[in-house]
Amino acid sequence: MLQIDDISFSIEGRPLFTGASARIPAGHKLGLVGRNGAGKTTLFRLIRGELALEGGTISLPARARIGGVAQEVPSSSTSLLDTVLEADSERAGLMAEAETASDPDRIAAIQTRLADIDAWSAEGRASAILKGLGFDAQAQSRPCSDFSGGWRMRVALAGVLFAQPDLLLLDEPTNYLDLEGALWLESYLARYPHTVIIISHDRGLLNRAVDHILHLEDQKLTLYAGGYDSFATLRAEQRAVLAAEAAKVAARRAHMQKFVDRFRAQATKARQAQSRLKMLEKLQPITPPSETARHVFTFPAPEELSPPILRLEDVAVGYGGPPVLRNLNLRIDQDDRIALLGRNGEGKSTLSKLLAGKLDGKGTLTRASKLRVGYFAQHQVDELELDETPLQHLQRERPTEAQPKLRARLAGFGLMADQAETVVARLSGGQKARLSLLLATLDAPHLLILDEPTNHLDMESREALVEALSAYSGAVILVSHDMHLLSLVADRLWLVSGGRVTPYDEDLESYRAMLLAGEGKPARDKPGKAAPTTPRRATRDEIQTLRSNLRKSEARVEKLEAMRDKLASKLADTALYEDVRIAELQVWQAKYAEVMEGLDRAEALWVAAQEALDKAEGAAALSQS
Repeated sequence: MLQIDDISFSIEGRPLFTGASARIPAGHKLGLVGRNGAGKTTLFRLIRGELALEGGTISLPARARIGGVAQEVPSSSTSLLDTVLEADSERAGLMAEAETASDPDRIAAIQTRLADIDAWSAEGRASAILKGLGFDAQAQSRPCSDFSGGWRMRVALAGVLFAQPDLLLLDEPTNYLDLEGALWLESYLARYPHTVIIISHDRGLLNRAVDHILHLEDQKLTLYAGGYDSFATLRAEQRAVLAAEAAKVAARRAHMQKFVDRFRAQATKARQAQSRLKMLEKLQPITPPSETARHVFTFPAPEELSPPILRLEDVAVGYGGPPVLRNLNLRIDQDDRIALLGRNGEGKSTLSKLLAGKLDGKGTLTRASKLRVGYFAQHQVDELELDETPLQHLQRERPTEAQPKLRARLAGFGLMADQAETVVARLSGGQKARLSLLLATLDAPHLLILDEPTNHLDMESREALVEALSAYSGAVILVSHDMHLLSLVADRLWLVSGGRVTPYDEDLESYRAMLLAGEGKPARDKPGKAAPTTPRRATRDEIQTLRSNLRKSEARVEKLEAMRDKLASKLADTALYEDVRIAELQVWQAKYAEVMEGLDRAEALWVAAQEALDKAEGAAALSQS
């Protein structure tokens, strides 16, 4: 059991913990949540003994091992597999001692202990962990020096998972993982045999991999049973109850104060006024839990272009050698919300770069004449000028714009006056990500390509991003390990696999099941297995998502119908059919054909969305009857 008793700690005079306590039984999986800057990472350092407490105690069972991910695996010539094996220092020490030991009793003790810790299956376990985090057998034999810092962070994570400490402390473990790696980690942590505490803003991870939430607020720690959604619901209920109580107490105080003010000077009422004055002194105001700061994103709206805004016909793309992707036949309309799925290395980033115009392909790639593309990738956060302020970044991009307008742009992405004048090196990871998102959307792009946009964003910022993308009038191509974001934003799925890009007709839960099963396609019922007689009842969130998809589908059809009607009116102009305007007529006819093609597809999606909702609501009604 991890016991945190009445701890106190401050940084530069600012208290982070004041009389905070928590008792965490062995084997529990916890998500540690709280506002940015509340002290979550500091708590990890206090548990590891890297910082000295000002008061209170933190205790663990004797000989309990604490493990966490190192900042980075050194760039060495050691292979990935050997690096992970060396992370279990006890096994590595015993294996080395076994080579030189000569005392029969000591040799026997070593062999017994090696058997107890299952040392002989270590290579297989280490290899399986590396594979789950995206390293195939060939990559596992390569030296660490062959890989970038982000990939070496995965190796560091593999090492601590392999060592299996009694208390595993993970700080934002999915930041360097793709969707496949994040889903594997969820499954692995759910089966982890010891205690785990995770700092994360990944809602899916906090719902599926943990069984408790440890909330850090107002310098105190509170333990809640269940995942993040249960915690958020309970907190909202508590806030509503306390807010109502606070309003009642405030009204009562106001009523008493009014009585005192009116009658304290009257002799006949003086005693009653004094009595109420004493009651006022005893009536302490109730302060409801503070609301989390509201974060917003404001994406500028692009003008509307005729569909499609981008079309690929028999396109191949690569990096000079054999093509990474081939036979690409894709179409993107301005109202599309597309998530790219696929295992690591299959070509999701390659496709993103092709669509963004950062890679040239072979074949026919047709872009709308006025098409603007915004591109955000994780590495762009690292390419910001560290010695410049956000305001200076914008001034370089918009040298003729007045400073008040530039500051308004920054404020629209949550970078207020103080952050606008702070050099990038001193900004938080989330603030840097906000600045990069602002730069990517500065020109009001018709197509916005986001590659892992939520890394470094806190929970509130992620929710704000969902709202902004839902309201955005341009197309979105999304690559993310955050399934919550994908489920709320994307209405189409493309699978990047085997050098091709194809529509994925299943849903995200089917894709998740496929990945966890380690198969090439979603698992189906085995032959001879009876199908369930009652359909699974859809959750409230799933039904809300289906209703949202239906509304989006209806809006898309209405928009295309309006565009069709405008083009039909244009084509009804008899002057357009004169010989001298035949070329112009052909252009308008081509646009009309494209709109009709898009309308057919939109209507099919609308019908599918309605059928999915009807099925889910029918199952819910059946389960209640």
